[in-house]
Amino acid sequence: MKIANPALTLLLLVIGTVPLGAQQKQPLDHVDYDVWNRLQNVAVSSDGLWLAYRLVPGDGEATLVLRSLSDTRSLAIERATSARFTANAGHLVALITPMEDSSEEAGTQEQNQNEEDESPDSLVVVSLSDLSTFSRERVQSFRIPEDAGDRIAYLLEEEDDADDEVGLGAEEDEDNETDEAPRTDDGSSLVVRELSSGQEQSFEHVVSYAFAADGSTLFFTSSGEDGAADGVFGVSAGGSAEAIATGEGRYLQLAVSDEGSVAFLTDRDDRDRETPRFSLYTSTGGTAAERAKLGSDGLPVGWAPSEDGGVSFSKSGGRVFFGTRLAPEPEPENELPDDERVVVDIWNWKDPFLQPMQLLQAEDERGRTYSAMLDMESGEVVQLETEDLPTVAVSENGDGGIALGTSNLPYRQLVSWDGRYSDLFLVDVRNGSRQGIAEMIRGGGSLSPGGSYVTRWDGFEKAWFATNTETRETTNLTASIGVPFHDVLDDHPDALRSYGTAGWTEGDEAFVVYDQFDIWAIDPVGATAPKNLTEGLGRATNTRFRIIDVDPDNPFIPTDSDVYLNAFQIYTKANGFYRDHFDGAREPERLVMEDASFGGVRKAEKGDVYIYTRSTFQEFPDIWVANEDFADARKVTNANPQQDEYLWGSAELVEWFSNDGIPLQGILYKPEGFDPEKEYPMMVYFYERSSDGLHSYTVPAPGGSSINRSFYVSRGYLLFVPDIPYMIGYPGESALDAVVPGVLALVDEGFVDRKHIGVQGHSWGGYQIAYMVTRTNLFTAAEAGAPVANMVSAYGGIRWGTGMSRMFQYERTQSRIGGSLWDKPLRFIENSPIFTADKINTPILMMHNDEDTAVPWEQGIEFFVALRRLGKPVWLLNYNGEPHGLRKSQNQKDWATRM
Repeated sequence: MKIANPALTLLLLVIGTVPLGAQQKQPLDHVDYDVWNRLQNVAVSSDGLWLAYRLVPGDGEATLVLRSLSDTRSLAIERATSARFTANAGHLVALITPMEDSSEEAGTQEQNQNEEDESPDSLVVVSLSDLSTFSRERVQSFRIPEDAGDRIAYLLEEEDDADDEVGLGAEEDEDNETDEAPRTDDGSSLVVRELSSGQEQSFEHVVSYAFAADGSTLFFTSSGEDGAADGVFGVSAGGSAEAIATGEGRYLQLAVSDEGSVAFLTDRDDRDRETPRFSLYTSTGGTAAERAKLGSDGLPVGWAPSEDGGVSFSKSGGRVFFGTRLAPEPEPENELPDDERVVVDIWNWKDPFLQPMQLLQAEDERGRTYSAMLDMESGEVVQLETEDLPTVAVSENGDGGIALGTSNLPYRQLVSWDGRYSDLFLVDVRNGSRQGIAEMIRGGGSLSPGGSYVTRWDGFEKAWFATNTETRETTNLTASIGVPFHDVLDDHPDALRSYGTAGWTEGDEAFVVYDQFDIWAIDPVGATAPKNLTEGLGRATNTRFRIIDVDPDNPFIPTDSDVYLNAFQIYTKANGFYRDHFDGAREPERLVMEDASFGGVRKAEKGDVYIYTRSTFQEFPDIWVANEDFADARKVTNANPQQDEYLWGSAELVEWFSNDGIPLQGILYKPEGFDPEKEYPMMVYFYERSSDGLHSYTVPAPGGSSINRSFYVSRGYLLFVPDIPYMIGYPGESALDAVVPGVLALVDEGFVDRKHIGVQGHSWGGYQIAYMVTRTNLFTAAEAGAPVANMVSAYGGIRWGTGMSRMFQYERTQSRIGGSLWDKPLRFIENSPIFTADKINTPILMMHNDEDTAVPWEQGIEFFVALRRLGKPVWLLNYNGEPHGLRKSQNQKDWATRM
């Protein structure tokens, strides 16, 4: 194959072609990225009459839009964020961020930005009855009661102290440091506002605050300069602040139950120490009482409540959970001068985790706490989590008698090359006693809502199991069902993934799980046969059914009311909604099924109003609203009307056979005005399997690693995105066997310019491209981002973002070698492009950044210097300080332009 001048080739690939018959529209350009909006933070009022969402452009200020779903009223608020409707749907409350300073002067002061305090936010309250607004400047945060709608509270940002601004007295403060106990920063003014009347109350020195669910009482902690204002207080509607606990000290981790009980930590009783110990206090009305401290019965010797651990109530409010650990002691001073101190990391082959992983986790480990439980009625304290059982989950939203304990301690070394294993324990919440129920399992386990069973997926056995928490008997739940519950397309050399679970029916009566298509209810004791809730319709029609949760407050799968299902046809990629009723034998009822992608379904809490998104490659996922039948649907947003001014294109499903005779699917994107009699330049992009995203919309954006599909198609390119199945041990060859036949099948159609076929991919995609160009000259030019060129050296590398060894990737996961370097040395060599780099004739552009924490930067360097030594055309982009994918906007735009 004749190779064109590399520089000219890359230039030609960027230019593309534009249909002559569509000159009234313009192709996308790099300057267009900034004007494309995303829809974020979508919310619907409880009565279903109002919708709120943010329009977020690629660059610039976001806008909060509030619009009526019953008439034409709407309101736009620039820079608003954190919007929430009140529970009674009477108001919308949000914060407004300060306007960005885009002046040249602001740009020159960027180096000082981190040293200065950010400008404070403002508060805005919108009355939904008439869209009138109330606003307040300099607001840090706000709170709204969960179940009531007439009160809000907001915390003000205090004015800067003039002395602080000029730094008066700073040197004296440093020189006069004492060993006094630490204090909480001084609080700010808290304002409680009655929305119906506009009346307000203010309270000073407030640090943290929270409402009871019904809004009847607001609780807050406070801290003043001299300690006189320190304490916890409660305020009833219209009342004055009543002290719950006072005295100089820190008051932290404020928690409020739904019924209005309060719990918190304080060190007020131990202020004489340099490192005071905290105690847990609670109140169900009136003055708080101490409930747990260092030396309390139920806590390990030397342990105390810790300020680093959260405090929370169980759902009923009858229990309080709090974090504990060994009580702190003052750290001894190191009197050695810096130039005499030895700083060394010792790597020990017996360590559970490698040193880089230990260092990254060190801060978290220093702050780790272990959960203990206080019974509010009896006062009994039980330590649930311990150093040898670091994770415990209590059933029934914290009110159950059984908890599930998980420990990975015996298997931590295995994460380097194998996987994550755990032992499972049943924990008696009444006394903390435990009993092991499973050893060395993958993926952990889960308690049923009522605590009657522990379920787990075994990817090696390819089955679901349940353990009865009373009898301790374990049952294979899916052995008698003649369909697979493992992902039949999972081609990793590891335990196979399941299709997942939907949850439980009420009373822990049935465990609800998915197969590839249908939904099953399984009796965990086996008294009744497993029931196919979707009556086999999924498998019969190649349609995947999944439950849509429209009532997040209900922990159970309903059997006495309608259930909505998301339906996806796995071959045509059609998508839509069905409705079913799980207490009968009728098939699911089809509501809507289209050549589109649907998502984001949510229901108004007190009305039969449903909102969702609908998209295709040509149609942005705007918000639609419909009734309970998903009928009379109407689009209520138009986030990007400017799209009509641009050439766009279309997406279609294509099929071909791999070199091994496997039928495959992929997506072919065609430019607008496509003429099958013409030849078009074509870009090829892939990762693993992507065809299920046929109807996904691609927002024009520069991206951090991958080409933008909309951009290239608008510029006159064909874009081919093929699926790739893998054979374990042969990842590179698998990609070649899938992609090349797909490209050639399109070339045979006559509309592909064979002299201008480019290929692009990043990370795993970058590796596959690096391998392919050692085996084929099909591509005119290639961009391989962050490619692994040498699996031998990469196998021994570190993923610096996590500190983990990279071995597991080759032995168990994405790289799919299926063994160690010593088990299968030839597989590592055969799949490494570096060893056949001399066969490459394709010009290659690489991007590999020097702060990449996923793929070692040295991999890109190895490949570059090898190709350079061989006299091959190659370029390497290293965006200084950038990680695996580009984060900085200016670098993203530069990379997109160079591509």
